Amino acid sequence: MSYAAYLPFLVQIVLAAGITGGVIALSQFLGQRASHSQIKDAAYECGIRSDGSTHTRFPVKFYVTAMLFILFDIEVVFLIPWTFVYRDFLAHHIAILSPMLFFLFVLVLGLFYEVRKGALEWEK
Repeated sequence: MSYAAYLPFLVQIVLAAGITGGVIALSQFLGQRASHSQIKDAAYECGIRSDGSTHTRFPVKFYVTAMLFILFDIEVVFLIPWTFVYRDFLAHHIAILSPMLFFLFVLVLGLFYEVRKGALEWEK
């Protein structure tokens, strides 16, 4: 068996390991936690030193908004393949429009429910 067929795979592994090791080494030598760094373990934003605690607690509202964004974002991802295969289904006389309209109806119904419950209102 010829090992020449495995040479590109071996080159890719060596390059990946080399780049990974190089990035980790540069981060260790040049990063904020390096021994020559003067602001070791200090929070830093826009050139202004932090006065208070760097570990502040976020309200639950941020997490609810993030979960709702992920939920509706994933549902939109389900719609993208439908747009690509719709013409193929139409050519084969397969009804796909009514299930997708039902899916969109449930999506919009869920959005109206969240708006009515006030999940998207910041001031409460």
